[in-house]
Amino acid sequence: MGWARRILTYHSKRWQPFWDTPWSRLWLFATAVFCIFSVIGFFDDLMTDGTHPYAVVLIVAAMCGLNAVLWIILMARLPLFIVGPLIIFEFYLGTVITWACTWAGRTFNLPPAPAKQGIHFAAWGILIVTIAAYGFFVGYFRAEGIATGKIRAELDMAHGIQKTLVPPISLRTDLFEVYGLSEPSDKVGGDLVDAVILPGGDMIAYVADIAGHGLPAGILMGMLKTAARTALLDAADGHPATSLPQLLEKLNRVLPDVKEPQMYATLTAFRLNADGSAWYAMAASPPVLHWSPNRPETRWVHEEQFPLGLLPVTGFGGETIHLAPGDLLVVATDGVLEACDRKEEEFGIERLEQAIEANARRPAAEIADGILAKARAFGRQSDDQTLLVIRRM
Repeated sequence: MGWARRILTYHSKRWQPFWDTPWSRLWLFATAVFCIFSVIGFFDDLMTDGTHPYAVVLIVAAMCGLNAVLWIILMARLPLFIVGPLIIFEFYLGTVITWACTWAGRTFNLPPAPAKQGIHFAAWGILIVTIAAYGFFVGYFRAEGIATGKIRAELDMAHGIQKTLVPPISLRTDLFEVYGLSEPSDKVGGDLVDAVILPGGDMIAYVADIAGHGLPAGILMGMLKTAARTALLDAADGHPATSLPQLLEKLNRVLPDVKEPQMYATLTAFRLNADGSAWYAMAASPPVLHWSPNRPETRWVHEEQFPLGLLPVTGFGGETIHLAPGDLLVVATDGVLEACDRKEEEFGIERLEQAIEANARRPAAEIADGILAKARAFGRQSDDQTLLVIRRM
């Protein structure tokens, strides 16, 4: 039944923008469709040499127009399987129209129209409803164009805010080089990469991934960055090993009050100290890939933790990680790992590992660019793609 769910989901998404249109604009479209299909009533009168009573012609035209509007409304509101009953109804529509016309003719004793006048009536009717339909369509597209222009302007503004909140990160200390970038799949994304140099020369770098993408995820991402930066104001105090668990604890307490219940964030953070020591902490994140020129294989670093903002849990931990000169740490979000080719095969950790090994001795920025290029050549981008690359100098 998976195929059926995919069809219904596609159908729902395809019609959703139409149905979400306010009635103040939607009525223009419905009226235009009504006018277009009411032409059938006048055409039917022309085919009988204009002899139908004028009222009967209008009844047929109105019922044909309403039938077309009914299709639009039901197709937009109801599941796809409603098409079957609608098609069956079409076979009986002619009978219903004939009964309505017969009833009206007998009840009101409607005389046939003179052929010449009837043809003129039908011709004028076609001309009038066609012009009316054109006018309503123009009104509808004008209203939609204005609304779309406003939305595009707002998205462009949000995209500018996105670039301000998540610019490419390029920082260097005496012992560490850090580079990060994020490419949203929409105008606004929910991924975040950030790095902060603490007063003593230590650095904290992290990658966060908000569940979903688009404007809601982007808004929560901005809140998370603000909360993280605020929490890191005191990170220079106390033992370095406790700074990352405390960061995760604080974010997990703050996020539930500023998000929708189903939203959450995953996060991987590193503390890179001026003396060369390093720690990491993770919250439901993909593995960190640790490449070293002194080992033949790339090591995967992962830790089982709950995501942030979903459950009121405590006990987030942090671990130390030994980095020798030349070592690399690479973090990629789901948008990179889950890029799919035409066969629905994911890019995955193994291909990410291969991309790292092929570019490991290049500058951090070139490593990130090489990974993204390989992921995009493999499959289309369907989610925000974010990378954090750390090199021990």
